[in-house]
Amino acid sequence: MNNQQKLTNPFYVLLSLPSTAMGFALCVQISALSWILSTKYNLSIEHVGLVWLAGPLAGLLAQPIVGLISDKVWFWGGRRRPFILIGGVTASLMLLALPFLGELSEFSGIQILWTAIIVALTLDLAINVGFNPTRSIIADLTPEGEARTKGFTWMQTISGMFGVLAYVIGAVFGNYALIYFGVGLVLFFNVIPAFFLKEPRDLGPGAAHDAPAEPADGHGKTNLPRLLHIYVAHAFTWLGVQTMFVFMFAYAQHALFPSVSELDEGQKMSLGQIISISFLIMNVVGFVLPVAVLQPMAKKVGLVRTHTICIFIMAVGYAGIIFFGTTATALYTLMPVVGIGWASVVSLPFAIMSDSVDKARMGTFMGIFNLSVVIPQIVVSLAIGAVIGAAADKTITFIICAISLAISAVLWTFLKEDRTEPGEVAMGGGGH
Repeated sequence: MNNQQKLTNPFYVLLSLPSTAMGFALCVQISALSWILSTKYNLSIEHVGLVWLAGPLAGLLAQPIVGLISDKVWFWGGRRRPFILIGGVTASLMLLALPFLGELSEFSGIQILWTAIIVALTLDLAINVGFNPTRSIIADLTPEGEARTKGFTWMQTISGMFGVLAYVIGAVFGNYALIYFGVGLVLFFNVIPAFFLKEPRDLGPGAAHDAPAEPADGHGKTNLPRLLHIYVAHAFTWLGVQTMFVFMFAYAQHALFPSVSELDEGQKMSLGQIISISFLIMNVVGFVLPVAVLQPMAKKVGLVRTHTICIFIMAVGYAGIIFFGTTATALYTLMPVVGIGWASVVSLPFAIMSDSVDKARMGTFMGIFNLSVVIPQIVVSLAIGAVIGAAADKTITFIICAISLAISAVLWTFLKEDRTEPGEVAMGGGGH
C-alpha cells in the first residue's frame, strides 16, 4: 500500500499485471486459435472468421455492461477486483480447452465448428469481462496527467514484455506449450494483485492522490464530441490491426508457399513458427517503446501527436509488406515498423481517452471505448473474411490493413492536442 501511495515503479508493475494477464490470453488466442482451426481441424478461412466473430459479439455487450456495473458496485473488497478475478479464472479454463476441441466435440456431440465457437465465445467473454476493469483500475489509482500516462505506458511495457515471451514460447516450443504456459500465467497474474492493490470506495473529488477537483455542479468533465472523434479514429486502427491478426496466416501461406495448394505437416509447422516469430518481433518493439520512447515523446510533443506519428508509421509498415513481404526475412524486417504503431495503439489511446472522461464514470466510457475495437472485429469477421477468402491474391489482406491505418492516421491528425490541466474542465462542445 505504501508503494501505491507513493506511485513507485513497483506499484506500476503490480498495477499492470491484471492487464498483462488478459493481454497474454489474447496473445495465445491470436497465435494459436487460427493455426489450430486451420491446420488441425481443416476449417476454411470463412469458418475461421466465424469463430473469431464470437469474441467481438461478446465484447459488444460485455465491456459496456461490465464497465457500467463496475462503476456502481462494491464487493469482494473492490469495484474492479471481482470482475478481474472472474475474468481471469474463466479465461484460464478456456485456454486449457483449446487443445481439446476435438475431444470436447466428440464428448458433447456438437460439431467441431460450434464447439470452437462456444469455447472462443466463452474465452472472449472472460477476456472482455476482465479487460475493462484491468484498464479502469489504472485510471482509478493514478492522478490525471503524467502519472496516468505513465500508468498506461507501464501497462503496455509489462504486458508487451510478456506478449514477447508468448511468441518466443510459440516459436521455440510450439503453440501447445504456449497454451499450457498461458493457463498458469493468466490465473496467477489476475489473482496476486488482488491482495496488494487497494481500491478507493469513492471515485469523486480527491479520490486518488492529488487528482484535480471536479467542478461544483457535479457534471464531471466528460467531453462527448472529443470522445466520438477518438472512437472513430481508433476504430479504423483496429480494422487494420484485426485484419492482420486473423488473416496473417492466409497471407503468409500465399506469399511464402505460392506454388503449394495444400501444405504438408512440416510446412504447416513452419508457417506457424514464421507467424509466431513475426508477431514476436512486433511485440518486442511494442513493449520497449512505450516507457522508453513514447512517454517522454508525449511529454514533449503531446499524446495525440505522438500517437498520430506512430499510426502513420504503422501504415507505412503495412505498405512495405504489400510490396516486399514475400519472404520470411522480409516479414521479419518489416514487422518492427508495424510494431512502432502497435506500441502506441495499446497504450496511448487509453490515456488520451481517459483525460476526456469523468473519473466516476471511467468504467462506463472505457467499455464504450471498447466498441471501437469490437465493431471493427465484427466487420473483419463478417465482411473482410469473405473478401479475403474469395480473393486469389491474399495480398489484399495487407492492402486493407494499410488503407485502414492511413484513414486512422488522418483522423487522428484532426484531433487537437488537449490534456486538461488541473483546475480546468472540458465539457461537451468545449472547443476541442
